[in-house]
Formats: sequence, C-alpha cells, structure tokens
Amino acid sequence: MTGDFKPVSSSKISISELMLPSHTNFSGKIHGGYILQLLDQIAFASASKFSGNYCVTASVDTVNFLKPIEVGELVTMKASVNYVGKSSMIVGIRVEAENIQTGVVKHCNSSYFTMVAKDKEGKSVQVPGLILSNLDEVRRFRKCIKQIESKKEVEEHAKITNINSIEDLASLDKYNVLLEIGL
Repeated sequence: MTGDFKPVSSSKISISELMLPSHTNFSGKIHGGYILQLLDQIAFASASKFSGNYCVTASVDTVNFLKPIEVGELVTMKASVNYVGKSSMIVGIRVEAENIQTGVVKHCNSSYFTMVAKDKEGKSVQVPGLILSNLDEVRRFRKCIKQIESKKEVEEHAKITNINSIEDLASLDKYNVLLEIGL
C-alpha cells in the first residue's frame, strides 16, 4: 500500500453540453452511442486527474439508460473515482438532462467505468489510495467492492459450467430460444 492518498473530491469532474440535432438517432432522441463517447471522455478525465497519469478504459461495467435525452436539453455529467485498486479505478458517472426552458432536471444515466493508470511506456502504474470523507463515499466504495465480487463470481461460474452437457442445454428451455444443434 502506498503512503500517497487523495480525497474523492480531487477526482470530481463535471461537464455540460447542449444536445444538438446532429446527436440524434433515428427516433429523434439523443443517440446512446454519443452519450457513451461523452461518458468515456469524462471517465478518462476523472481518472487521469486523480492518478496524475494517462488512463485507459479497461471495462464499462454498467451503463443504465434510464430516460431518453431530447434535442435542446443541457446534459450535465458528474464523475468521481469511487474505488481504487493497485493501478485501477472505478469511476462513477451520473448523467442529468435539463430542459433549459422549464428548468426541469431528470436523471438519465448512471455508469461505472474501470480505468487503468499507465506510465509513458504503457505499463500499469500504482494509483494513490482513496480518502473517503463521508458516508456517501463509503457507500459508493462498498458498492464497487460488491460489483467486483459479483464480476468474479460470474467469471468463476463460467469456468465451471459445462455448456456441452445435456442438463445445461435442457435448462435453456425456460428462455425464448430454439436449439437446433446437431449433436
């Protein structure tokens, strides 16, 4: 463990952008891919600011699109480092859209990106420890621990599951799938 610690507040980033017609999908709403691009940018900025290093996206662990975003709304993204490992950080991002005519704000998206700090040669480098200053920060940190544990459980389950067994194939009958496998 390093003796270098930084508060969550040192990773906080906020960006706002007006949503334009050029950002829409075929249904006239803001394209989810455009929002993902902005999410990746703010995750990079938050992790790089916290670690003092160039950071890369290792995984996008959760992206929950809760409400559509309309053209003309002002989108604000707020990000902070919620968890740190040795060289990795989990950045939590909240997306809100404001109708700038009425002032109504809606929560549109919550996302979690795992970022890894890199040195100039592209090797992973240790990040500072995280100072948790309030119970919300502790809650977010604990939620990340649960995310990591859950991800490991899924990976372990995948290793031990025999997808070629008759029992496993039979268990798929409760899903909307038709097996046409020649055995």
